[in-house]
Amino acid sequence: MEKGSAGVKHGSSSPWGEEHLIPLAEFLQKLEVNENGLSEEEAACRLLKCGPNLLEDAGKENILKRYFRQFRNFFSILLIVGAALSFLGEHLDPGQGNIYIGIALVGVVFLNGTFTFIQEYQAVKTMESFRQLLPPHAKVLRDGNLRYVLASELVPGDVILLEEGDKVPADGRLIEINSLKVDNSALTGESEPQLRSLECTHSNLLECRNMVFSGTLVQSGNGKAVIFATGHDTQIGSLATLTEQTSSVDTPIRKELNHFIKIISAIAISLGVTFFLLAFFLQDIFLASLIFAIGIIVANVPEGLLPTVTLALSLASRRMASRDALIKQLESVETLGSTTVICTDKTGTLTQNRMAVNSLIIGFEILEPDKSSIYQDGIKAQDINKNVKKGPAEKVADSTNIAGSGETEISAASSPVIYMEKIPPAFIRVAGLCNNAKLYESPPGYTGDPTEGALLVFANSFMDIRGLQGKYQRLEEFPFDSLTRRMEVICRTPEGELEAYLKGAPEVVVQMCTSVMEAGVVRELDESGKKELLERDLRLAEKGERVIALAFRKAEDLKEYTGGFVFLGFIGIVDPPRPEAREAIARCHAAGIKVVMITGDHPVTAESIARNVGLAGSGKPEIITGDELKSLSRKELASRLKNPSIVFARTSPVQKLKIVQLFQAEGEIVTMTGDGVNDAPAIKNADMGVAMGSGTDVAREAADMVLLDDNFATIVNAVEEGRTVFDNIKKFIVYILASNIPEILPFIAFVLLSIPLPMPVQLILAIDLGTDILPAIALGVEKGEGDIMERPPRRKDEKLLTPQVLLTAYGVKGPIEAAAGFFCYFAVLSEGGWTFGERLANTNPLYMQAITAFFSAVVICQIANVFASRTGTQSVFSVGLLKNRLVLLGIASELFILALIIWNPFANLIFNTAPIELRYMLLSVPFAVLLLGVDELRKYLLRKNIKWATRLFKW
Repeated sequence: MEKGSAGVKHGSSSPWGEEHLIPLAEFLQKLEVNENGLSEEEAACRLLKCGPNLLEDAGKENILKRYFRQFRNFFSILLIVGAALSFLGEHLDPGQGNIYIGIALVGVVFLNGTFTFIQEYQAVKTMESFRQLLPPHAKVLRDGNLRYVLASELVPGDVILLEEGDKVPADGRLIEINSLKVDNSALTGESEPQLRSLECTHSNLLECRNMVFSGTLVQSGNGKAVIFATGHDTQIGSLATLTEQTSSVDTPIRKELNHFIKIISAIAISLGVTFFLLAFFLQDIFLASLIFAIGIIVANVPEGLLPTVTLALSLASRRMASRDALIKQLESVETLGSTTVICTDKTGTLTQNRMAVNSLIIGFEILEPDKSSIYQDGIKAQDINKNVKKGPAEKVADSTNIAGSGETEISAASSPVIYMEKIPPAFIRVAGLCNNAKLYESPPGYTGDPTEGALLVFANSFMDIRGLQGKYQRLEEFPFDSLTRRMEVICRTPEGELEAYLKGAPEVVVQMCTSVMEAGVVRELDESGKKELLERDLRLAEKGERVIALAFRKAEDLKEYTGGFVFLGFIGIVDPPRPEAREAIARCHAAGIKVVMITGDHPVTAESIARNVGLAGSGKPEIITGDELKSLSRKELASRLKNPSIVFARTSPVQKLKIVQLFQAEGEIVTMTGDGVNDAPAIKNADMGVAMGSGTDVAREAADMVLLDDNFATIVNAVEEGRTVFDNIKKFIVYILASNIPEILPFIAFVLLSIPLPMPVQLILAIDLGTDILPAIALGVEKGEGDIMERPPRRKDEKLLTPQVLLTAYGVKGPIEAAAGFFCYFAVLSEGGWTFGERLANTNPLYMQAITAFFSAVVICQIANVFASRTGTQSVFSVGLLKNRLVLLGIASELFILALIIWNPFANLIFNTAPIELRYMLLSVPFAVLLLGVDELRKYLLRKNIKWATRLFKW
């Protein structure tokens, strides 16, 4: 460990430009601070003077730019072209009402763009509010005491503590380091993390290794730094280019929507051009043909789709947030629904993250009866919070009865009095001093790594760890490494001697030992002894315990030792499975999702835990070790990945990336969980990266979703939500597209049959942006169907707009609605004395009543359609007609708009409608019932797996 020191005389100015060059004493003097940090009062004063340590979001898009971006999609362009054609028609033949159509279309473009913008803006604000639920914190010394404060409250002069996984909260100069490596790639582009130093190594501030900078990431080691710049005064805050750059990658749902827009636009343009030419050649009237083309284009464009999709995703993300899953990017909600493999950590995700010492082996002596798996009867974890607050003398022996076994287990964690004589002091020293966790008054009794926390609380039950840490000064640390699987520290004893303390994986530590301590006596450890020790380790592992080996030796120098240690013993640590994990894994299996557990534990421990959480099923899981990952060929690994139950054991976090890539190479959609620094590459490269809320800043930065409760069941709930979102988007696409047919066919009949136009453009817009909007939104919040987690994941290449979707909307529902419209239309004309071939002026009351009847028939059929569209395969009657209250509100809005357009004089003027008798509207009800009945028949055939129906209508 390196430490800088300086005497301090308080000055008045802050250093700028030479922070890395000046002596440390001068640096501290200029900031008016010492190594114990600022006082609370001084920090509060500086916060008022300097302002909060905040930056505007990098890549934040200008609000006006974001607004005008809404008008670049194909739908808007088509409507703008339609408006331009309308204005052209008005110019060529004034007084025909084309100007009102043009104005209406321009209004639609702006209304649609504004509504979509509002939804996106609210979605962005929602995402920002989610991020505020996980504000960055910093560890800071105030009045010489360690405090956890919001990073925004840091001020120049604060002394901060940095540990592996932290995101550096502000610019600072290092005053103490311990193997500290920082990734500066966000600032300098350096791909490799750089080892830090207390010395000035470069004249360039950014290149100098005695500095740390806001936004960079601590990859390993730890240290202390004094803050000299916050907020916009930091290096990252001064780089204007970083705040101007934006980079976005289209999510699957965005790609699908773009694909949908292109297809629908192509259909609209093709039909518009085709029938324009047809109308022109048949009737030789350019202007009428032009208006006709406009109508065809408008009828094909589902104007309300984009805002409806955005709103559905936004509502889904809010529902997920209420279930402890925070989505960082709105459209990532849907990606979860296509997941085929979930790679999950064990600790804290499948287990409760309540690490507790359960078993002890001192030398060769087992201090705990040999029993079957500790999980079978739900043994309670130790009350580690009590261990922090009580001293050794206050604790009494405790025992836990194993139900049905007739045996009594001695809990090593809660029986210090019993073991005081049997446990050598060196054993406690290693557990408490070779440890980076810190005791904490609040549950769970420590801060830091859960395994180290359990060891620390255990050691504290025998002796005062804080006092021990004061007597045995740590001089050097060689941090735990996923490759070496060990941690080593060198401390100075009260007698002035040096001792090296070692903890790590049993197979690693045992091989580094040449002797063993038994009953306080050190004797030689031969190969047979090592083999016997590893067999005892295996017995603990078989019960699902994480086993840590402890050893020590005398030291001569401050260097890392690789041999000559005295073996002290094993500590078996338990972490009970989450009660809900088994059911969640069963739901995944039912949904065709493979759950893969990744752990650094021994393969035997991993297999035991896999069985306890239901991961193994009835068979034996495929256990793949980290060494096998390195040695096996890709072909051999691909073969083993086909096993339905897979556990990766003794793997390092850096191997997670290889695991993700292996599954992706097999065509899987991978969701990867993680919480550590080394998990970040795998999280970032997975199709869906999931970070733990309790994890490192680095992991949360790389993830698409953050789990506030670190719970595997929450991931499964999120997968269900993702599937539901995709289903619901398809449902309201079918609902919206169905009304296109009764909007298109009137124009075709107008040209081919020379009848008065049954549905003018104004009424098409009244449907697309009036009556259809709220029911479509209601479909977007529909709950998932009962079998949604019993279906296999959707294919990677599955589209939103499939032939089956088009056939259902355009070939089944749409024609029924069109038939209803024409039936009511001709009923009004017939009773009014109209004869076929007779032309009617737009202002003719009979014509106005006829188009009103056509419009009302389509709206009434759409009411039946919204009920029918609530389910894809289940009967709508099985989910309850009245359960989705937003659907009922949507129907009420449809009826209100319908009544307004029929009976309001001002609306009559705008839409060229006229009041009609109720009996004409009721003529469409049988068609609405027919539509509902035909769709129920479609669903029935799908539930019966009728092949031709599945091929044609399953979407």
